Amino acid sequence: MMRRWIFPILAGAVLGVGAYQATLLATPYALMQAAMMKVGKQGPANQFAFAPMTTAENQTIVRPSPDLSYSTCVFDVSKGPVLVDVQPVPDHYWSVSIFDARTDVAAVRSDRDTKGKPARLALLKAGQTAPAGYEPVRVGYDRGIVLIRILVAPASTFPTIDAIRRKSTCKQL
Repeated sequence: MMRRWIFPILAGAVLGVGAYQATLLATPYALMQAAMMKVGKQGPANQFAFAPMTTAENQTIVRPSPDLSYSTCVFDVSKGPVLVDVQPVPDHYWSVSIFDARTDVAAVRSDRDTKGKPARLALLKAGQTAPAGYEPVRVGYDRGIVLIRILVAPASTFPTIDAIRRKSTCKQL
């Protein structure tokens, strides 16, 4: 009697483990695809979109910090490197993060890393090279998101910060 159940039990276990592994592999990619579609509505690929200060009515991401300004760029390196130039904001914390299509972090730089200088990153896939003056950042997928965060404190400094951050660029080489 027990022998009749061994094959269905083993087959069910193999299918369960396979489904679990497929879910683990697909979920980050699916979540990032949704994020890139949502962020991509704010502007074209390889160009920064500069969001207004976050309020409950205009938040585009889950649980954004109300004291940070956000700038986003959905990048695509399939046709060549993407150059990211981030202007430093004096006396304010800022960071730039590069996420690939599976949510893997390819690079993070901040005001502490650049010591007051601009961050100049070349997003590259295999076989591409960075131009002179740019730090190469290898990404595992053609697409992803660049995210700049700047601390806005006090809130009255936002107009000044906004003018500086709009000098940051994300563009195809």
